[in-house]
Amino acid sequence: MKKLIFLFAFCIVVTNVFAQTAPEQLKKEGNDAFNAKNYPVAYAKFSEYLKQTNNQDSATAYYCGIAADEVKKYAEAVTFFDIAIQKKFNIGNAYARKALALDAQKKTAEYVATLEEGLKVDPKNKTMVKNYGLHYLKAGLAAQKAGKAEEAEDCFKKVIPLDHKQYKTNALYSLGVLCYNDGANILKKAAPLANSDADKYAAEKAKADGRFKEALDYLEEAAKISPENENVKKMLPQVKAVMK
Repeated sequence: MKKLIFLFAFCIVVTNVFAQTAPEQLKKEGNDAFNAKNYPVAYAKFSEYLKQTNNQDSATAYYCGIAADEVKKYAEAVTFFDIAIQKKFNIGNAYARKALALDAQKKTAEYVATLEEGLKVDPKNKTMVKNYGLHYLKAGLAAQKAGKAEEAEDCFKKVIPLDHKQYKTNALYSLGVLCYNDGANILKKAAPLANSDADKYAAEKAKADGRFKEALDYLEEAAKISPENENVKKMLPQVKAVMK
């Protein structure tokens, strides 16, 4: 009889050893690890807790995303930030962090799309404004360098609505330069027509003047935002001179 009791007790001990850790305990251990910046443990605890609770805790999903990002589990981070976004927890920062996790995976199209979606929800989020603006300023400069003026113009125009003085000024200045250069090129190509085809020359000059007017408008707007900007101050008289 004693032997049977011992065996029964042993079975209970073994069962308890292999029992699941309670969800709230996992969450507590995850929080403790996260606060101690022990991100591998935090990720392990949080992800198991979320698994057991069917991803219902949006706040923990958000912090699990951060922990995943810290241990370079970028795809997993995106998944957890999506949960936070769907449940509208800290939604602006969730979009911002999701975008960065996508960027770390070199998923540029998804990165930009996420920033665009996020800025509709939180247009003043500094991280998203900075990353979105920087992306399109770089893309515009690259297109300009490659001789793709229209693509460059489109990129710079995407920066103008942002609430960022420096990026907005740079975009407006770049657009001013693009329009000025385009107008100058139109005039250069039209020059031989001045004596041979006055009407056609006049039409081309009107196009050039239109581009110079666009350049002036962009540069004057840039000057209002950043009157101290040396590039803008140098470019404005040049554009005004060609319009006389």
